[in-house]
Amino acid sequence: MKIAIVHDWLDASGGAEQVLEQILLCYPQSDVFALVDFMPECERGFLRGRKITTSFIQKIPWARKHFRRYLALMPRGIESFDLSAYDLILSSSWAFAKGVKTNSSQTHVSYIHTPIRYAWELQELYLQQAVSSKLLRILARYFLGRLRDWDIKTASRGDQLIANSQFIAERIQRYWHRQSLVLNPPVASGDFTCAEVKEDFYITVSRLVHYKAVETLVEAFNLMPDKRLVVIGDGPMFHRLQALAGPNVELLGYQSRTVVIDYLQRARAFVFSAHEDFGIVLVEAQACGTPVIAYGQGGALDSVVPYECPVMEGVDTERPATGLFFEEQTAVSVVAAVDRFEALEGGISPRACAANAARFAPEYFRNAFMAIVEQTLENRLRSTQG
Repeated sequence: MKIAIVHDWLDASGGAEQVLEQILLCYPQSDVFALVDFMPECERGFLRGRKITTSFIQKIPWARKHFRRYLALMPRGIESFDLSAYDLILSSSWAFAKGVKTNSSQTHVSYIHTPIRYAWELQELYLQQAVSSKLLRILARYFLGRLRDWDIKTASRGDQLIANSQFIAERIQRYWHRQSLVLNPPVASGDFTCAEVKEDFYITVSRLVHYKAVETLVEAFNLMPDKRLVVIGDGPMFHRLQALAGPNVELLGYQSRTVVIDYLQRARAFVFSAHEDFGIVLVEAQACGTPVIAYGQGGALDSVVPYECPVMEGVDTERPATGLFFEEQTAVSVVAAVDRFEALEGGISPRACAANAARFAPEYFRNAFMAIVEQTLENRLRSTQG
């Protein structure tokens, strides 16, 4: 069986690339396709020397630095791949990969990180931040409407959709009117050591972009001058947050994985205010034995076991608690959650956090993913035999 794996693009290592790495381990003889491949040499070890087949966008002038500006060309780019020689297509998609063209004799299993954010809930934010001209904004809104139509149309190209969280499964149902299976992303929990002795500071690790809502955390800790917050990560909002931060808030910028793990192990708790698709870093914090204080929506419901039992569907309260939720993305709500956490006086065990993180181990992901693929192949075989 010839297998093709389709990824949106390769330019930096993140959560989607962790998923890609595990899929490659499942199917080591597969060929890999991506819209562009500008992954730095120091980060491409997980590809194990594979040659990546890229689209025509790879050769467009200035693509290396500005390929995201060619958003309008990406549907055509992903559809330009000739996969007719392959029996099984596996796509890892947060934007375009799931729209790859297949024929009736092929099986396509698509792992969905999210429907295209810019075409749905982040459209207005994208227009405000990326498009300054009023005329260009009108044109961009028209294009994003077309992109949303393409996103819906191509959702039917996967024989089986896999959502990375219950939250994304609900989005898939709402936007595409399709059912999906839920399989949380792999987290290399074995890379972390549970630390039971904690220091008196809080931490967050995030890309510093608007929708990650790190500004809410900075504002909250400005209201708690006796509590220290460490912010690790870089992005376009770094200088804005630096200007906003009080003396008890420390922005460290980008840090190596070794430094990040060290801070995660020592922190009193990990704070997180984004409405995230899943949030791998929440699991990484728990793998370090560090409780999580998070906004109680989105992917956090899949990975954090709350100390209290809020009225929220899908919250697992059978396992020992690993954190608690706050209900609103506001500084006041964060402050109240930190106060509740400190009142617990050790009510959340580091060992319980680490045990919960172990549920997301890569080997579990690989076994579950391959089982879904095998079942999809069997279902297709039965349907063709009629």
